[in-house]
Amino acid sequence: MLKPDKIFAQDTSLAPMVEYINGYPDSVKVNNIFIIGNEKTQKNIILRELDFTTDYYYDWNTFLEIIQADQKKIYNLRLFTSVEITPLMSGNNEVEVLIAVKERWYILPSLIFELADRNFSEWWTNQNRDFSRVNFGLRLSHANVGGRNEKLRFAGQLGFTRALDVLYSKPYIDKKQKHGIAAQVTFFEQKTIPLRSSNNKQVFFSNEQEDVLRKNFGLALRYTYRRTFYNFHFFNLGYNNTRIDPEVLLQNPNYFQHNSNSLKYLYATYTFRHDKRDNVAYATDGELLQVSATKYGIFKTENLDEIEVNLTMNRYWKLNEKFHFASGLTANWFLSQSQPYTLVRGIGYNPNFIRGYELNVIEGQQLYVHKNSFRWKFIDWEYDISSVVPLEQFSTIPFTFYLSANFDHGYVKDRNNIPENALLTNRYLFGYGLGIDMVGFYDAVLRFEYSFNNNGGANFFLNFKAPF
Repeated sequence: MLKPDKIFAQDTSLAPMVEYINGYPDSVKVNNIFIIGNEKTQKNIILRELDFTTDYYYDWNTFLEIIQADQKKIYNLRLFTSVEITPLMSGNNEVEVLIAVKERWYILPSLIFELADRNFSEWWTNQNRDFSRVNFGLRLSHANVGGRNEKLRFAGQLGFTRALDVLYSKPYIDKKQKHGIAAQVTFFEQKTIPLRSSNNKQVFFSNEQEDVLRKNFGLALRYTYRRTFYNFHFFNLGYNNTRIDPEVLLQNPNYFQHNSNSLKYLYATYTFRHDKRDNVAYATDGELLQVSATKYGIFKTENLDEIEVNLTMNRYWKLNEKFHFASGLTANWFLSQSQPYTLVRGIGYNPNFIRGYELNVIEGQQLYVHKNSFRWKFIDWEYDISSVVPLEQFSTIPFTFYLSANFDHGYVKDRNNIPENALLTNRYLFGYGLGIDMVGFYDAVLRFEYSFNNNGGANFFLNFKAPF
């Protein structure tokens, strides 16, 4: 696991080096950069993240700050379980830089066994722990094809939602490593579908014959431009084809907004992303800014003509080694009065939620959510199991536990003022409580939370990823 505060290797050469640099020199020149541990990952993928180069003089204190930031960037490639950058003094005003990485296991065949619902609490409480609402299948992914940080994923799924998913991404297609591409093909079909919401909860529908009620085919292409270390530009062009059983329109005539049981459209999305988090899986320091705009319906707009805008702003303050504070704002806007139900958004749909309202969906055309957590790291363990598991990628298991105090609040604007959802729409909502977050092997996150909301609700909630 990344230890951003530990720049130097633990060896006897460190003590005289620190004593020397405290008085002199003021600046250093990097002679060479050595990388060890990258058995599969190509060297240029790591060098792309470095903000320093050879044969150039740096102020010493500035150089240490650069090394800390570069260590985080390399770790956030999610190719390594640990990253350590060590400057070694080789002469007057000169250093050699050693980058030691420990690679992850990149080819991961895994069984799919996951809930089809929005979250664990929705399945446990609202759906009465119904095991027919479980997806199962096989997922095969390669996180570092050719050692170039290319991703290849194939998933075949049965159960509540039958699905196929194929994804390929190549982060860099040019020598300067600024341009990338990706492609994804998806298909899924469902016999039970969310039809609408009532009393701020999803209403599901299936017919007696257990017919397939919805089929969806999607194709997406993405171009990525990364001009600087922390700023990314994404351009997506996609095609979506959704077909529903005619019985769905009898149950909800507004499921689609035209007289047809199929909806086909092209869409285009532009996204700007500024990401300077210390750990993308569970951040304790840094910031994230993401702005995106999507146009649904291109060329032929008689069936769908919509614009969606999204904003995410997260900030993380590391107060010391034990405490940090995290605050995140998300906002979503649709420009038109109403949308086909396949595009409906709201609080309760990932990533927009307020703790204490996990059992609800609050749907509308505009939403604002502000999440806050004050966290105390009270356990930081790392177990060496190399004597039992000889593979280096699995030789250590880290466990970090945080106690969190949480306060979230937000608002959903429903221009249609649907009466059966009036309890929670168009009004201020907030939730608060305590939780324990566990960050474990390969950045897996597990959260146990007990939360209250301003409508008198209180419950225990279990989640499987960082809140923001």
